[in-house]
Amino acid sequence: MNRFFIALFFLTLLAIAGSRAQTASIQRIDPTNWWVGMKNQNLQLMVYGPQAGAMTYTINYPGVKLIKTHKAENPDFAFLDVVISPTAKPGTFRVTGKNGSQTVSRPYELKPRTTGPKGQGVSAADFIYLIMPDRFANGDPSNDAFPDMLDPKADRSVPHLRHGGDLQGIANHLDYLQDLGVTAVWMTPVLVNDESLKQEAPDRMQAGYHGYHFTDHYQIDKRFGGSEGYRKFAQTLHQRGLKLVQDAVYNHVSDDHWLYKHQPFKDWFNQWPGYTGSSHKEQALYDPYASAADRKLLLDGWFTPFLPDLNLRNPFLATYLIQHAIWCTELFSLDAWRVDTYKYNDLNFLNRCNQALMTEFPRIHIFGESWVGSPVAQAFFVKNKIDQPFKSNQPGGLDFVLYDATHAALREEFGWDTGVNRFYQALTTDGLYADPQKLVTFLENHDTDRFLSVIGEDLEKYKMGVTWLLTTRGIPSWYYGTEVLMKNTKNPSDAEVRRDFPGGFPGDKEDKFTVAGRNKRENEAFDFVKKLANYRKTTPTLQTGKLMQYVPQLGTYVYFRYDNAKTVMVATNSTHQEIELDTKRFAERMTGFTKARNVLTDETIDNLSFVKLPARTAVVLELSK
Repeated sequence: MNRFFIALFFLTLLAIAGSRAQTASIQRIDPTNWWVGMKNQNLQLMVYGPQAGAMTYTINYPGVKLIKTHKAENPDFAFLDVVISPTAKPGTFRVTGKNGSQTVSRPYELKPRTTGPKGQGVSAADFIYLIMPDRFANGDPSNDAFPDMLDPKADRSVPHLRHGGDLQGIANHLDYLQDLGVTAVWMTPVLVNDESLKQEAPDRMQAGYHGYHFTDHYQIDKRFGGSEGYRKFAQTLHQRGLKLVQDAVYNHVSDDHWLYKHQPFKDWFNQWPGYTGSSHKEQALYDPYASAADRKLLLDGWFTPFLPDLNLRNPFLATYLIQHAIWCTELFSLDAWRVDTYKYNDLNFLNRCNQALMTEFPRIHIFGESWVGSPVAQAFFVKNKIDQPFKSNQPGGLDFVLYDATHAALREEFGWDTGVNRFYQALTTDGLYADPQKLVTFLENHDTDRFLSVIGEDLEKYKMGVTWLLTTRGIPSWYYGTEVLMKNTKNPSDAEVRRDFPGGFPGDKEDKFTVAGRNKRENEAFDFVKKLANYRKTTPTLQTGKLMQYVPQLGTYVYFRYDNAKTVMVATNSTHQEIELDTKRFAERMTGFTKARNVLTDETIDNLSFVKLPARTAVVLELSK
């Protein structure tokens, strides 16, 4: 019996020692590092480890001062408010925690500011190319899948699983992009999505190949190339004079995110008695008669049952996400941010996050995804001229109003307010925006039906849409593969509009990256986009020039881009018959000009009294005296 109690005594001591050993550790600190010389001297460190909240912390490093320690509801977290003075030097200090007789510490690095281009912004001088990395090109088959991840395989035969595309694959085709006239690369998110397959539909499981299901904010997915691969990719882009746009998600994370499994506070996420989805009705935010219940349902409702909705009113979470945005911008030399599901986020958080980025990187551009159907709704989420209690500070946004108008203009026959009138009318509402030039325009993206399919695979309509995109105001963006006529609708799923780029993967039978791999029609489309995109690239008038448009008449729509150096006329004939356009009506913009060059055909026009417009064609004319 005595031996039994002795053994039990020693086992108890071992258990206590083991418990203390487990407690005596700091497993991680977020952000994973910081920099000296930042404009905002305040930094909040999130310390995580067993019983981290029970410790008393100290930092001993010249120029770094620990101001306050905050305990979380979860005893495994502590939040440390730190001030980094302008005199602080790069180096490593230790974050030391003490609990009774136990003392633990973890190194923390202050780096010098990242050198080279960063925070350059994107503008109307740019042509943004949107890529889904998993579906564009596979440059390194060795990183396609990892057995230690929750989704341990890649299988191109299944549309909804990972296919193996990566950053190296994109880097291998930068010559192709620059030949097309691209100046900036925007990718769907590259943060790690280490999650199990999700039930997308009753008969379908989906992988997080698209990148929008974050599981750790401070890891770049190693299936794309990891953090070091991303840094090298950014350097490669900048060495070529290209810019980098990163995709942010502030609204939600995956239910496999480590901070969902270990929540610092009960209100880190928006909680409901039972699953409650968002209403998706953004009208509740600007409707003067809206109820608080409707606003709450829009903002706090979840996107799907497996995407927990972040409570951006929690001050620690808000700081965590804002610091992460700054960390990414500095570490990976980002030039702009696209913000996913913008309209679902707390408005005050968005303004605070935008301002923090613009303070550190004054030239940076931010454009959010607010999928709305009216100009007032779209203007509400950007800097605007509307008399509303809430004023957004977002510089730009994705132009869904012009996107809808473009599709309608191409699909409808001309009428009093149909056909090309739709495009014209969308632009007439630009007075709502502080700067409509900062809106990002597009024909399609990874969440929509493919443009070619929307317009019935009509190449003439395709060219009209491309012409408008690349000659009107705003920052044009382009979805991968549209230049080689990739098509499809979201039936039965989004995967149909996210097909692999032909030629980007080992064993592909066709290579659309090359002239020889494209058929005649595909080369015609590619060459059309290339010519117009490169003309825009070298023609400041199409980037920053003024815009004057005329009310459409008899199926024709005419507008001008002009400045002191140049005048460009864009004339569209949406009818099924060739016409000779009488130009007397446009004397305000054409007086003094006697001839023109057709930008697309290089034909010279010596008489501008009448301009021949082929049926269903948009003509781009550079006027001269």
